[in-house]
Amino acid sequence: MMSAAQSQTPLVSKLEALQCHFTWDLVPSKTKLLRLSDMLVDIGTEEGNCWLGHIYNLRGFIQYKLGLTEDAQSFFNKAAEAFRQMRKADDGPWLVVNYGNLAWLHHHLGDQAESEAYLSKVEALMEKYPSPPQDKLHAEIYAEKAWTLMKFSGDRELVADYFQKAIRMQPDMVEWNTSYVMGLSSAFKHSKTGLEADVLEKRRVAKEQDPENLYLAAYYLEQRAKKGEEVEDEARELAGKVLKNPVSSYSGWKAMLRVYSKYVSYDEAIDLAEKALKNHPDVRYLKRCAALTLKCKIFRSSDSRLKQSTIDRAICLHEEVISLYPDSSLVTKADLANIYAKSKQAKAEQMYKELLEIDLDAADKQLLYNKYAKYLYFNRQDQNKSIEYHMKVAEIPHQSFYRGNSIKVLKKIKNKCRNPMCREIEEFLKNLQKPKRLGHWS
Repeated sequence: MMSAAQSQTPLVSKLEALQCHFTWDLVPSKTKLLRLSDMLVDIGTEEGNCWLGHIYNLRGFIQYKLGLTEDAQSFFNKAAEAFRQMRKADDGPWLVVNYGNLAWLHHHLGDQAESEAYLSKVEALMEKYPSPPQDKLHAEIYAEKAWTLMKFSGDRELVADYFQKAIRMQPDMVEWNTSYVMGLSSAFKHSKTGLEADVLEKRRVAKEQDPENLYLAAYYLEQRAKKGEEVEDEARELAGKVLKNPVSSYSGWKAMLRVYSKYVSYDEAIDLAEKALKNHPDVRYLKRCAALTLKCKIFRSSDSRLKQSTIDRAICLHEEVISLYPDSSLVTKADLANIYAKSKQAKAEQMYKELLEIDLDAADKQLLYNKYAKYLYFNRQDQNKSIEYHMKVAEIPHQSFYRGNSIKVLKKIKNKCRNPMCREIEEFLKNLQKPKRLGHWS
């Protein structure tokens, strides 16, 4: 007699062949899941959001991974409804991923009949809306897969390839091209000189094709400013438009405030943030943006020029942000510790002591150790201990901005040859290049 496991094999084989979140090798840590969940909430769910179906699909998968199956099913159902409203149709290829997610969810819940029902729906959609002969997947599936992998900081080349395939098949989907260009731009996030010429040109074209997208407009303005263009007047005009729009992380606020901070003035950037907060006092994302703007002013101003009222406002906002983002506020906590260091050194010490005792994943350890290393150097004038923490960052086998930054700092110290630890740093960096030291990069 066939065992239960053997009798389910054909069903499992069909499930594994589906294109959906459960088969895309999305294996983030719990910390990453919580951070992503907060990020998706901040994108917003206002009517007309072209990515709303994809947002609900991803939120459903995240809730499943967190063990909240009822919430997962609710989000998957919301995704289906969002797609129907956006596409103005009861069915279409955009539901393939959604039905695949529901087939997997019901399988995990032990409801095999419902799982098979959704499998049948997927098969019917794929028969009704086949992908072009030269492509393995339908354009809608390529687009959603690309958008999802982009949120997980996946392979940029693979994400770009999927978006390009989707755009080639359906060039009228402007939002796909916008996200494709934004994905290309993410590689230059920390660049002081901005985008390479070809990527900047792609962003210019995307802006022309999607003129109402203020998120894209703000980022494009920032990149032009990095290239040395005068953007002050345009920044003020764009800020007026952003102020009138619903607030979300896709409305361009973070880029807008960066442009004001760097290319207009910090004081005007803070005024703009406070004006937005006055209009939308309960929007947590705005509080996060305002806290970030104040932090930048504080860290880039000399202590003698800082007003205590500015420090107090920054502390207040950071504490609010931490309470509003309890599961994804590590950066904010470290920033708050550094702000406390301006006037309450003992408080800063206590905060870092508590943060360093938390069990963190590799990426978060790198972030925290990098920030602590800089705190030790700039606030405690303890260069040797700072070097030790930069080494801790570098030896964690995970590729990230913070690892690259710490290695850059160590190389700079070594090249100056003014520190007693120079020879130790040189040996450390030499060993770091050996494959056995690096291990596997996640």
